[in-house]
Amino acid sequence: MFDCLVVGAGPGGSAAAYQLTKAGRSVLLLEKAALPRYKPCSGAVSPSIARWFDFDFEPVIDLKVRRVQYTWQLGDTVNAELQTSEPIWMVKREVFDQLLVTQAQRQGVELKDATAVTGIEFQGDSWQVKTDAGDFAGRYLIAADGATGPMAAWLGFKPHKLRRASVLEVRTAESTADRALSFEFGLIKNGCLWSFPKAQGYSIGVSSFLGSDLKDSRPPLSQYAPSFGVSVEQGQIYDQALKFWDGNRPLHTQRAVVVGEAAAMVDPLSAEGIRPAIFSGLKAAAAIDQALSGETDALATYTETIHAEWGADMQWAQRIASVFFRFPKVGYRVGIKRPSATERLGQLLAGDIHYSDIANRVIKRISTGWLPGRGS
Repeated sequence: MFDCLVVGAGPGGSAAAYQLTKAGRSVLLLEKAALPRYKPCSGAVSPSIARWFDFDFEPVIDLKVRRVQYTWQLGDTVNAELQTSEPIWMVKREVFDQLLVTQAQRQGVELKDATAVTGIEFQGDSWQVKTDAGDFAGRYLIAADGATGPMAAWLGFKPHKLRRASVLEVRTAESTADRALSFEFGLIKNGCLWSFPKAQGYSIGVSSFLGSDLKDSRPPLSQYAPSFGVSVEQGQIYDQALKFWDGNRPLHTQRAVVVGEAAAMVDPLSAEGIRPAIFSGLKAAAAIDQALSGETDALATYTETIHAEWGADMQWAQRIASVFFRFPKVGYRVGIKRPSATERLGQLLAGDIHYSDIANRVIKRISTGWLPGRGS
């Protein structure tokens, strides 16, 4: 029997497995896909995650970017630069995720990829996990199987709304290393488009953040892609489901926790998911290590910790999103175009400030910006 079974080898699950094994616990990491596997993702990662690990991420960084560009309906361009100690990392998920898996294995994690979980059951004092390659037992269980995985439902957690995003992956023969992180507002309702460069190519995405999902992502992607000298026909569009944070909820149950997108650990304003997934995985590992040492309230403390250290700030992110995406033209004029906007973005990504530090000013600025005589 393993001390812990981890279902899902994305950033959250792999980080949890790594940390638990480093603490001397026996861990089985289960992944339904054959690794390494492709994952639709824009691939922006805050370099602040490096402080959580004792190994080097440099080999898996595809590109480092400081420049940021904003547009309103493909015009009214704002160019800026992140004022952070380190530029933002751009990664390919099949490479980045595999590094985490490999490091976990080096610590002693046992991996079974290409192994789909078909059911779970709590028997006696352990979890029995059924797979297409046999059954496995673990004293504790971590659900890290993403936005569309079944684990959270099987564990009895209430469902979250899934929101659809689309990513156009385009590879180019020439280097795109000099391009900026780009954000486009005004082309779609209640959302935005973005283009994140890789060393040779782009991940161009689109999603709504409020209201209904975008019915057809191809038209706005077709309209935006030429800004970067590419077309939809040159690449492949992938649809993916996102679980945005929508309020604090329990994240633990009987000897089990949920992490990453399975726990809706996606920023409702920026759609950042990699850093919070890793954060939740590391916190879950610490809690289970404590539970294995006899601390009876350790899993409840995990829920409380995520609520206090992440969820409390996400309520402010959600409030900013609800105002900004309802009045995007005003938000662009009085928010995005301010020189401090990119500075704040960098500080948020680096973890130097929180949404709570800026939310009241941002919301007030946008809310008063549309009043008669003051809006545009």
